[in-house]
Amino acid sequence: MTRTLIKNADVVVTMDAARREISGGRVLVEDGVIVAVGEGIAAEAVDETIDASGCVVTPGLVNTHHHLFQTLVRAVPGGQDALLFGWLKTLYPIFLKMTPEDFFVSAQVGLAELALSGCTMSSDHQYIFPNGAKLEDTVAAATSIGVRFHATRGSMSVGESAGGLPPDRLTEAEPDILKDCERVVDALHDPADGAMVRVALAPCSPFSVSTGLMKETAELARQKGVMLHTHLAENDEDIDYSLETFGCRPGDYAESLGWTGDDVWHAHCVKLDGSEIDLFSRSGTGVAHCPCSNCRLGSGIAPVRQMRDAGVKVGLGVDGSASNDSGHMLSEARQALLLQRVKNGADAMSAREALEIATLGGARVLGRHDCGSIDVGKRADIAIWDISGLAAAGSWDPVAALVLCGPFGVRDLLVEGRRVVSGGVLTGVDLGAVLEAAKGRVARLMG
Repeated sequence: MTRTLIKNADVVVTMDAARREISGGRVLVEDGVIVAVGEGIAAEAVDETIDASGCVVTPGLVNTHHHLFQTLVRAVPGGQDALLFGWLKTLYPIFLKMTPEDFFVSAQVGLAELALSGCTMSSDHQYIFPNGAKLEDTVAAATSIGVRFHATRGSMSVGESAGGLPPDRLTEAEPDILKDCERVVDALHDPADGAMVRVALAPCSPFSVSTGLMKETAELARQKGVMLHTHLAENDEDIDYSLETFGCRPGDYAESLGWTGDDVWHAHCVKLDGSEIDLFSRSGTGVAHCPCSNCRLGSGIAPVRQMRDAGVKVGLGVDGSASNDSGHMLSEARQALLLQRVKNGADAMSAREALEIATLGGARVLGRHDCGSIDVGKRADIAIWDISGLAAAGSWDPVAALVLCGPFGVRDLLVEGRRVVSGGVLTGVDLGAVLEAAKGRVARLMG
């Protein structure tokens, strides 16, 4: 048995049912599980003690939407000022060049950035598999960094020749897609509490796969007991496509295919209307809100306030680094807060609500009842933030400061009770070597 005690925290932000914030709090961890939270916890035979003096302790942040293979295509000139569809057409030719090693290195860079920004669990939506790439490439990268990982087996089956957006060479035959979906679930998915790797099934979008594939994927996912994920209602082009092609709005289309429910989460949902929000609330469907990407692509401001008020599950996503172009979870929380205030007024969202969406909200969207809060029985996914530095200097409220002003780097990060970041440094990989590998891979893709 391994026991770790976190002590002397300026405040422990629990995100438990009472939303307790414990000054001078302590957290005791045994074998990856939180066994005690409070003040003055007596702990004997502790293997490691972490002094959190001058720090705020929070649950680890949860990223509900990413495209990790895009980390090697940040700030591509042709896509910097394009809307969604034009941006995608700029990137597709680059994606065609990518190899399994590119996918691995790109995921390492993206997950390293997330971990250093306090993220303990990330989803990833990989919907292309050129040149022999497999889902295992990104899973291996997540294992090397040490974060909890929800890999989604994406797909594109409708290419340009069939009226779709992607080039035909980036699409796959639907029988092959379904066969590999079943393979990766059987090989990689762990349904148990504390799972480090889970798999979901995730056709890319309604404009890149057939209606038949959407339905068959949903049926397979429910046979296998895994979740479903896709993009939905991202911008006006998305709405227009749905109305023209399917004769209905995206939410109605999703419902007709079996793509609503507690086992489904959709990315973006910028353009959901009131009836679709009500549908998501009634069905328990989750949303991955990606505020920075939505700004970068000019997609609009998602109706997060209305979703939350209606009881829709909402988490945060950094989205792919080709459309953000960073992967920083606290920045995402801050942007979510700012956008809701721009749209609905200065009292529309508090810093604490934004932090809740970034932690507990994300865990709920991903179906992880075992994560998302610092509570007895939950997994020990914990972020420790040093607020004694310049970023938070002068702040009166250290919890609000995390969202409003910083710090923007985590001091220590525990996943399943193990240190993934210690003193601001990744413990599982040599970051310099990762960056050097990324530099070489980008040079090859640019050639």
